[in-house]
Amino acid sequence: MSGESGGTGVGPAVLSLVTGQVKRFLPRLRVGNLDDRDPDAIREMLPGMWLLITAWFRPDVRGLHHIPAKGPALIVGNHTGGILSPEVLISQLAVTSYFGAQRPFYQLAHRMVLNSPLAPMLRKFGTVEADPENGHTVLADGGLLQVFPGGDYEVYRPTSQSALVDFDRRKGFLRLALKHDVPIVPQVTIGGQETALFLARGDNIARFLGLDRTMRIKVLPIVLSAPFGITLPFAPFIPLPAKITISYLPPIDLRATYGEDPDLDKVYDDVVGQMQDVLTALQAERKLPVLG
Repeated sequence: MSGESGGTGVGPAVLSLVTGQVKRFLPRLRVGNLDDRDPDAIREMLPGMWLLITAWFRPDVRGLHHIPAKGPALIVGNHTGGILSPEVLISQLAVTSYFGAQRPFYQLAHRMVLNSPLAPMLRKFGTVEADPENGHTVLADGGLLQVFPGGDYEVYRPTSQSALVDFDRRKGFLRLALKHDVPIVPQVTIGGQETALFLARGDNIARFLGLDRTMRIKVLPIVLSAPFGITLPFAPFIPLPAKITISYLPPIDLRATYGEDPDLDKVYDDVVGQMQDVLTALQAERKLPVLG
């Protein structure tokens, strides 16, 4: 396949088709406006949204008391469920119910999440694009920030890997926490990979087509979901009503635990290892897929 724009043949035609399809679902958004978060709208929507989410996903949220009661902190979660990522909305509702709508709570999310049908509501609850500037601003202003280091790579992992934490060795969250000297609160979720049948990430295909370089997209997923079966990459779908369980772990003060100049590889292995142990235990509790 020719790497030049003037190339001919099947390769460039396939690349044009795929990138056109991806751009259709991932148009460029402004780099998150933190002012989109609306405490008044949150208070109005919270009861109805909890009722709807409880009926569909039967959320079991544990350990909210581990989140510091005040001041900045970085919540670090494993990502699940494709473009709809149910843990994003569930954690928004849970944390806001626990601490109140006035506490500044923001979530960094991939552009594909912010192009989902839930995007207008997610923005009101504090979801902004996963841009480093947004993360620095939230923590510098004393806010609570939630990140999902695995991004599109983890959120589209195969359903067979539902009980695997996979950040693809991304350590930006550690640098962010160290820069602002804030504690990390691990958040572990299970159930999202049961909302559809995630067959393959398609990361090799995305790399072959150059999507990782041109559009910061690491995957081109193959998903079997309702209502149409095979779902176009990054297209919305109707999630199966899988039970979602979320567990927050005790906060980790990186410098107090690992010293002033910690080895990021060691810290990464320890944090992900703790999360993996909890995820494995949550998987062992589940009796049946979807039913929980």
